[in-house]
Amino acid sequence: MALNLAEVQRRTRELATIIDAPESCLPTMGHTEDFARPHVEVVGPLLHYVVVERGQELLRESFLELEELLFRVFKDVTFQMAAMFELRNRRPSEDSRRLLFARQLELLSLLSPRWADRERAGLCEVLKQHPFGDEVQPRDSLP
Repeated sequence: MALNLAEVQRRTRELATIIDAPESCLPTMGHTEDFARPHVEVVGPLLHYVVVERGQELLRESFLELEELLFRVFKDVTFQMAAMFELRNRRPSEDSRRLLFARQLELLSLLSPRWADRERAGLCEVLKQHPFGDEVQPRDSLP
């Protein structure tokens, strides 16, 4: 069943409400605002997550399933929210990614435990290559 943009927008807003996501963190629907703010397009059976900056398309990821698109959308939304949270609650002696990653995983888990597990696995891979730069706890551990 092909989805329409209104259904994608409805589901996105429904999930955004759960985590109280600011409108500015959400992608626009059907059009770009440019300046690297993501937007969503629906073309036939494909759902596209697109980032345009200065008139240049920097990213286009296409999905057949709404669940996959929503994971991609909220991976970015929760990262932005977590970055703002970390900035307001910075711990000078701690690698800033500790708080950022923990907050992002907390937000994702409110939306879908499966999404949080999926992102946790990705972050663990990042930490294998780029460990935390402090000694607060094991260098590659996540909550």
